[in-house]
Amino acid sequence: MPNMMELSLNPRISDPPLFGPVVPMSSDLQDRGGLCNGLQDLNPPPAPMMEASSMGQNHQTCKYDLLSSVPLTDLDLKVQYRGRTAASLLVSNPQGCRLYAGHLEPSPDQVELFGPVTLQQVQFPGTSEIQNQKQKFYTDALLDVMDRGLILELWEQDLYAVRLCQCKVFWSVPGTSEPGPPNPLEREKKVRVFSLNDFLQGLILFQRGETPNPPPFEVYFCFGEDWPDKKPKEKKLIIVQVVPVVARILTEMFSGELSWSTDSIRLQISNPDVKDRTVEQFKELQRLLQSQHIQGPWTPNVP
Repeated sequence: MPNMMELSLNPRISDPPLFGPVVPMSSDLQDRGGLCNGLQDLNPPPAPMMEASSMGQNHQTCKYDLLSSVPLTDLDLKVQYRGRTAASLLVSNPQGCRLYAGHLEPSPDQVELFGPVTLQQVQFPGTSEIQNQKQKFYTDALLDVMDRGLILELWEQDLYAVRLCQCKVFWSVPGTSEPGPPNPLEREKKVRVFSLNDFLQGLILFQRGETPNPPPFEVYFCFGEDWPDKKPKEKKLIIVQVVPVVARILTEMFSGELSWSTDSIRLQISNPDVKDRTVEQFKELQRLLQSQHIQGPWTPNVP
């Protein structure tokens, strides 16, 4: 399991600079098994904390805290060459990573060329395993112009992409059902590709039964070919799938048979700022777990 990351929030005053000073999320690197143990043992403690409901009744708090039990900055990356997985990697750097080909490493005096040195460096796999010579030729041609790379940078609770490389990069918006026109990343421009707050709001609506499906969270990047288009991603030379681990874990937790309780209290916060909205969404998800009187899908049934 990924590292446990605590939430450190900073209100967004303006759009983040291209490569400004790093604003790290504080991390408390705990045992990766902690989350697994928490998911398997959600029974209330012998003397649980209690909070009053609108009916004067008490609800037991959940044994673990959602806000501190999920890795807010971990990313799962999967590189596919024409539908075949060439590499899979977990990125645990709280600043993000740089995807590149070649052997040029970043340095403090070359930030404009290769991005911040604080990013995790992720090199594309080679093409020696590709059997089709035509596919190998074209894939090598793309990798040859990807020295500067693609930056995936975490800013507050959002994921941004910055295309530095000469190779054109296209990406798909999470939740797009119909193939639209190709969606290119403009070179050296920071583009938000995933919002944690938007995802949490969609997950809350799904748990309440107001939407039929949980919000999508996979982001796809296509290198050197139009995307999205009518061609399936399995036919593309280079596709990179990026999954925010926090979104995957929360989706798995809340896509079971848990039901929304109408007796639960909704905390009222006036004039919320960015930090208030993020924390309130986590508290809302926490309350959903607390309000259930049945075991969650992650807990084995005990006869």
